[in-house]
Amino acid sequence: QLQLVESGGGLVQPGGSLRLSCAASGFTLDYYNIGWFRQAPGKEREGISCISSSDDSTIYADSVKGRFTISRDNAKNTVSLQLNSLKPEDTAVYYCAAYHRSKLTPGMCVVARRWYDLWGQGTQVTVSS
Repeated sequence: QLQLVESGGGLVQPGGSLRLSCAASGFTLDYYNIGWFRQAPGKEREGISCISSSDDSTIYADSVKGRFTISRDNAKNTVSLQLNSLKPEDTAVYYCAAYHRSKLTPGMCVVARRWYDLWGQGTQVTVSS
């Protein structure tokens, strides 16, 4: 069974940091592009970052650029998202997702939700004083 499992969410004060992890089971991440998405109450799910399996190139949404960092560790079969300088508006459920890189032209990943066909269950991040 192919699964992605997120962990690392929690409650943090504004300006604080968290590190989210996305662990894959039942398959290896080597040939999958991985994205992170988030969904706040009453809002659409938003793509915030992705990392390519081809060359580890990354993409960030403007809302998180300079504060969040995505990375992958193929040996551990995990992808992480480091969240720094957190703001109350970062409060959301955070999801990791994957698609096989053969679906699109080799190279950069995309954060368009429609390409992702494997999703984790999400982890809650709450930023509040």
